[in-house]
Amino acid sequence: MTASIPAKASAPHFQSFSEPSDPSQVAPRVAALRAALARQGLGGFVVPRADEHQGEYVPAHMARLAWLSGFTGSAGNVVVLADKAALIVDGRYTIQSAEQTDTAVITPVRMEETPLDKWVAANLPAGGRLGYDPWLHTVDGVAKLEKAVAAAGGELVAVTPNPIDALWSDRPAPPSAPVKAHPAAYAGESAASKLARIQEALGKDKVDALVLSDPHALAWTFNIRGGDVEHTPLPLGYAIVPREGRPTVFLSPEKITNEAGDAIGALGEIAPPQALEEQLKALGAGKAKVRLDAATAAAALATLIRKAGGTPEAGADPVALMKARKNEAELDGARAAHLRDGAAMARFLFWLAREAPKGGLTEIDAVAALEAERRGTGLLKDVSFTTIAGAGPNAALPHYRVTDSSNRAIEPGIFLVDSGGQYEDGTTDITRTMAVGEPSPEMRDRYTRVLKGHVAISRAVFVKGTSGAQLDALARLPLWQAGLDFDHGTGHGVGSYLSVHEGPQRLSKLGTTPLEPGMILSNEPGYYKEGAYGIRIENLIVVEERSIPGGDRTIYGFETITWCPYERALIEPALLDAGERAWIDAYHGEVWARIGPLVEGETKTWLEQACRPL
Repeated sequence: MTASIPAKASAPHFQSFSEPSDPSQVAPRVAALRAALARQGLGGFVVPRADEHQGEYVPAHMARLAWLSGFTGSAGNVVVLADKAALIVDGRYTIQSAEQTDTAVITPVRMEETPLDKWVAANLPAGGRLGYDPWLHTVDGVAKLEKAVAAAGGELVAVTPNPIDALWSDRPAPPSAPVKAHPAAYAGESAASKLARIQEALGKDKVDALVLSDPHALAWTFNIRGGDVEHTPLPLGYAIVPREGRPTVFLSPEKITNEAGDAIGALGEIAPPQALEEQLKALGAGKAKVRLDAATAAAALATLIRKAGGTPEAGADPVALMKARKNEAELDGARAAHLRDGAAMARFLFWLAREAPKGGLTEIDAVAALEAERRGTGLLKDVSFTTIAGAGPNAALPHYRVTDSSNRAIEPGIFLVDSGGQYEDGTTDITRTMAVGEPSPEMRDRYTRVLKGHVAISRAVFVKGTSGAQLDALARLPLWQAGLDFDHGTGHGVGSYLSVHEGPQRLSKLGTTPLEPGMILSNEPGYYKEGAYGIRIENLIVVEERSIPGGDRTIYGFETITWCPYERALIEPALLDAGERAWIDAYHGEVWARIGPLVEGETKTWLEQACRPL
């Protein structure tokens, strides 16, 4: 309904603003770990931010890195040696890592300058025995560590159980969310059909079995969803898919609903997680060649197969590409979710335009208000990630997360909101940058250059076989022409009621996978002026085939599925060429045509004005 959000919305259901780290606990915990390592004859231990599945979100009982170091970012490693310790993080977390840990005990290190293996090679004493948990590192990751340890003249030692677990007295229980069936109307393909395709791929690759170690692959293959991690409907578990015959799914039976159990049971066996090791050993004993996902499979899986006499083969999980190419039901669901989400965004942006100039709003107020609008659809299952809501200099932090301590007032300048929703029919992700008050000429210039890059991707046409790396420069060129750039990829893949970050497709300098019809990606160039403001504009787009008269090659382009106006107050029309202006006007016309009927009253009036031609 119109102006449905009050000036201050109630606390959100799916997000919190607490800061769980406590630097005062770092020294005693590191000391306790060192004592435990010494008892085992180890000179050091590596603690990654990881669980057994190498997922983006780590369940609370696997957050060993945060427990030990206080650091709560989404990527990092701690190496604890007898006389020193390092927290190795990428450039996103330079400031956060120094604030959250005790720097007198653990030294933050920038990964771009000194990656984990290089730090180990330079700091492990000769003869030092470095421990690692083989369930928390991939085969490739262990190979890098082995090389680094050898360069230092040391020894790499697999350690189980993880020594931190005995020290973590108040460790949370493992998640126990129910595993549910994902409706066929949204999945668009039966699990039986998916398994047949996977087994055909295994036959072509001449491997005897595939271990599904990525819970996204497990969920997609068997048309199930769960709730074991934040913001992504994943059941944490494994499956073994043989080249012929029935697969086995490894999930705690008490978590599986009757409907999901019946669906899985019609296709394969269900076994408890602890049965995985015995089945891997059985495959090894049968001299099987077993495909492991190089991106997510723990080194421990390869060791179990190899020691039993089999051949583990780390390579591409065939499910990843199958899952990336959405079918028509999944695409229809994504389009419907984006219409619903677009109406929620329109109501939120009208509220922001009305309330922000009055003063008194904070970043947390905005997060709460936007989540309230999405919940008001009646169909929101969760947010698709923690909302990034940055005012002023906080907008210059691409992965900023507002907390009670960092919460800023929304004052004249720029306010950036990057957010999304998890709906059963689709996953959304959208960023809009808004002006509060009168923006500066520089802000208008930078915003318009970012918009030009965003439009360039939206309008791109490209030959079959083109990768995201080949398109990435289109988004950057308007910034490059002014001596500017941004330090993240232009876009990531997006799942279908799964992870908001999905591979292997991406628009990035590192995006080598050819783009194919049905793939959903984000289109989100940006610009960040440290300590001042940040700009990002994001829509989701779908790769589709195009027909070009007279052409003799297969040509692809992008269908935009996000519908929300850009910030007119930040657009400098003089920087746009005729084609860009026409595209923006046409896009705004579509926003009005699609979202206008879904909103009412003052929101509708605001939207009509926001969508008028430039």
